[in-house]
Amino acid sequence: MYLTYFNGSWSEGNTPLFGAMDHSVWLGSSVFDGARSVRGHMPDLRLHLQRAIHSAERVGLACPYTVDEMEALCRDGVKQFPADAEIYIRPLVFATSGLLIPESDKSGFALTLFDAAMPPFTGFSACLSELLRPDPLMAPTDAKASCLYANTTKALRDAKQRGFDNAVVCDIHGNVAEFASANIFLVTASGEVVTPVPNGSFLSGITRARVINLLGKAGITVAERTVKPEELDSAREIFNTGNFGKVMPCTRYGTRELPVGPVATKARELYMAYIEEN
Repeated sequence: MYLTYFNGSWSEGNTPLFGAMDHSVWLGSSVFDGARSVRGHMPDLRLHLQRAIHSAERVGLACPYTVDEMEALCRDGVKQFPADAEIYIRPLVFATSGLLIPESDKSGFALTLFDAAMPPFTGFSACLSELLRPDPLMAPTDAKASCLYANTTKALRDAKQRGFDNAVVCDIHGNVAEFASANIFLVTASGEVVTPVPNGSFLSGITRARVINLLGKAGITVAERTVKPEELDSAREIFNTGNFGKVMPCTRYGTRELPVGPVATKARELYMAYIEEN
């Protein structure tokens, strides 16, 4: 089921939003965010909506709705699904007018909710990508900007052609940044739990921050530091965090098979418990 709020009303299906001359269509000036509703629980919803507003501002747009207004729309939309539904919530802000520079006061908005079951905690495979995350001076890396996803999808296509589900992408300095579609964590050979320190080349995710907090409360310290690609070659565990799957283990990296380890398992358990409380 797809449900979209656009121009003051809800509609089902893939609702048309754009015209051929809209700035967002031919120059990529749109931003989005992703939140979740799991059986009516919407963890960190307001943080995701606030980030949508911030992302819009960073690319010269102006979200026409406040956090409170968007939250009310999200809750109204969720009520139209079955009570046990697992839903992806996607606010989208896009430019409609402008030649090269978008006219921010004419920004459009759509909110789409659709069925998206939480993936099972069974793991995925990954390889090291030859592509790099752009430097903050090269692209709007501080926004969840649609224009950045051409690089993401290229990394994913290349990985799939090599027989993997996802790819680890480095920054321009050759340090690990993230998976192509989620943030990355690892447990090093010495047992240190690590995630790359935010350096502006990738979004430091809302789920990432929540998992760091939850693990910390459980007595597991996560170090945020520079991570070299070779550390992944000897890691005890590798896992990701992101809105779609929340916490997912990497069970094959390159030629190495990896276990679904205790830290990833604990992170998943803590996050799923957090969902039920929020």
